[in-house]
Amino acid sequence: MVNATLETPHEADQPQATNPWLSVSMLAFGVFVVGTGEFVLAGLLPLLSSSLDIAPSVAGQVITIFALTCAIAGPVLVGVTGGWERRTVLLVAALVYLFGSVWTALAPSYAQVLIGQVVAALGVGLFVPTATVTAAAMVLRAHRGRAIALVVSGFTAATALGAPLGTAFGGVFGWRSTMWLATGLAALGVVGVAVFIPKSIRIATTTGLLQQLRLLRNPQILAVLGVTLLAFTAVYLPYTYMGIIFATATQGNGVYLAGLMATLGVIGTIGNLGAGMLADRVGGQKVVAIALLWLIVSMLILPLTTETLASAFAIIAFYGIAAFAITTPQQHRLISLKPEAAGVLVSLNQAILYLAIALSGSIGGLGIEWAGAGNLGLVAAALAAAALLLSASMRSSADRS
Repeated sequence: MVNATLETPHEADQPQATNPWLSVSMLAFGVFVVGTGEFVLAGLLPLLSSSLDIAPSVAGQVITIFALTCAIAGPVLVGVTGGWERRTVLLVAALVYLFGSVWTALAPSYAQVLIGQVVAALGVGLFVPTATVTAAAMVLRAHRGRAIALVVSGFTAATALGAPLGTAFGGVFGWRSTMWLATGLAALGVVGVAVFIPKSIRIATTTGLLQQLRLLRNPQILAVLGVTLLAFTAVYLPYTYMGIIFATATQGNGVYLAGLMATLGVIGTIGNLGAGMLADRVGGQKVVAIALLWLIVSMLILPLTTETLASAFAIIAFYGIAAFAITTPQQHRLISLKPEAAGVLVSLNQAILYLAIALSGSIGGLGIEWAGAGNLGLVAAALAAAALLLSASMRSSADRS
């Protein structure tokens, strides 16, 4: 969503914060907060459906709208605020997210929930890319990869810890209580940004939408992004509707559902780390192919595992190995195509991920209406197969080397 020249030559090796790692850790916490607010929606769908008297497939569109707002509005907002001080942008983004969470918690109807989540998504779409670039600007050049990885780990923590805890909390106290919890965490994040992020962070230039759109003329880049879109729509489809798919196995118990989500987050994190190391050895395309084949098999098995809690945990663990193993190899492939535009390509990939989350909500909702929740795995398998075919049809320079 954003690319930046982070220093002028005389600043190249000077960190822009007195205690940069404390500041970077605060940004990681901020990403954890907004990521939890995003991913916890999947665990709250059954509660939303029951509380607001709407069909589960309709409730799932909350996730679609949230992710679509992030994908579309994020790059626009980043471009508009490119000349602002980074701390100001972060504070505005966090406050917008906080306001959206309050709106959602107080919403008397489904329509008001959607409006609240659109507002919250505007904050997320601006906060995450700004936090990433700000983290890189605050540390020595040699440590920037580590800083970015620490910030991105906030999303991993949101998947593995924040969303399950929020789901369990909502299962005991109601879904509105989870929104209030998200609001409280966002308030802490606002204070943390104000206290620990330096007032002036120097970002020399910010890439606009036109440069991002020009990169999409490259057919190889477009193909890799297409693989990301298809693959992660398949990945997030069962995640988005996990509470509905495994309703029988969990017996509607929010704590059991939180356990499934935590299992996916932990196993998915391990799978992603392993895929990154494997990509360095055998190339990104081979790792993506292995992960997609694994995903297809797991999705074909999924309809057979929804009745008991033991089988639900087993398939979630199996599916989790491949679920996020595509992330790092896909970024590896993109960067190898045009290394000088690495930041833009990675941010475009992130926007496509949001679009995949949006599609998972809409396609999954249609799948539930037409084929039933138990057969969503077959829909996901078909999408993963399409991603595998598209991936196999192309070669990147890194894969040939």
